[in-house]
Amino acid sequence: MAETILYALMIMGLRIIDVSLGTIRTITTVHGNKYRAGLIGFFEVTIWVIAISTVMSHLNNFINIFAYSGGFALGTIIGITIEQKLGSGFVSMNIISMNYPDDIANALRESKIGVTMLPGEGASGGVTVLNVLISRKRQKEVIETAEKIDPNVFITVQPSIQQRGGYVQMRK
Repeated sequence: MAETILYALMIMGLRIIDVSLGTIRTITTVHGNKYRAGLIGFFEVTIWVIAISTVMSHLNNFINIFAYSGGFALGTIIGITIEQKLGSGFVSMNIISMNYPDDIANALRESKIGVTMLPGEGASGGVTVLNVLISRKRQKEVIETAEKIDPNVFITVQPSIQQRGGYVQMRK
């Protein structure tokens, strides 16, 4: 029984690692970092081969199959969590404010964040759209700044794969 539990824990642990790496590799690929993605993929698949061969050699034990599946689920959650902590890449944000666009823009610019202001028309009348390109590590800071100034602000966030020119503050 102890051997069965050890195999199951090993399978789950390997699966958590390989799926976490797979999640990070996928996001790294989307960001265009092909060499980093390739290196991560090498380790991901090596670990996966070890995990699947262990499961296949012990198919008579359903605990191993559940450990494999559980490791996949936990690996997905952990991989996304790790990637969120790394905060790699850039996001493009649209910050829409009816009443305080200048205050938000000034606060962001004081924090060395480039802002482009565009006039717009919303359902309730005129608005200003603040367009911001920022490293994902600073996304929360931008949202908190805008919401502190205008609690009714509307914000959208999209990943930005490539950017050229303009004012992008790389570090805080």
